Amino acid sequence: MESNKFYAAILVAGILAMISIIGSGMLVEPKELAKQAYPIEGVAEAGNAPAAAKTEEIEPVSPLLAKADVDHGATLAKQCQACHNFAKGGPNMVGPNLWGVVGGPHDHKADYSYSDAMKAQKGDWDYESLNKFIAKPSAAVPGTKMGFAGLKKAQDRADVIAWLRQQADSPAPLPAGK
Repeated sequence: MESNKFYAAILVAGILAMISIIGSGMLVEPKELAKQAYPIEGVAEAGNAPAAAKTEEIEPVSPLLAKADVDHGATLAKQCQACHNFAKGGPNMVGPNLWGVVGGPHDHKADYSYSDAMKAQKGDWDYESLNKFIAKPSAAVPGTKMGFAGLKKAQDRADVIAWLRQQADSPAPLPAGK
């Protein structure tokens, strides 16, 4: 009987702590300042933030292609197989089949329903446009249907692109000097 009182006391104390934490959060909510209390040079105020966020610089992949590890790229590309097929003549899945994508147009599969954002892309999938897209698809093509977060390491992207390059009847030439 005494142990039940002990466990009940612990349970009640936990519930009271949780209620006080939630209640204090409701009473004292942090509010955004109309303007900075101490202006700092180079930091935009809340109402004066630039419309377009500063874009991250993506490290170029072309210099890394010379030492790209195709086998590592194949391993990394396995995570892409949940949505993409890489086999010649293979079906589209959630995403388009990527056979022959390197050097091809952004909407290289006529039988796939691309987003309007992807259809609006000009040019072909060269090494640097693939690099930017694989780094962060939503930043490279705002409005893309691709929900992948991206590969952060430049060498990982180079490895995947080198492997993708081989998934073609005639692989696209490497950039000059590589």
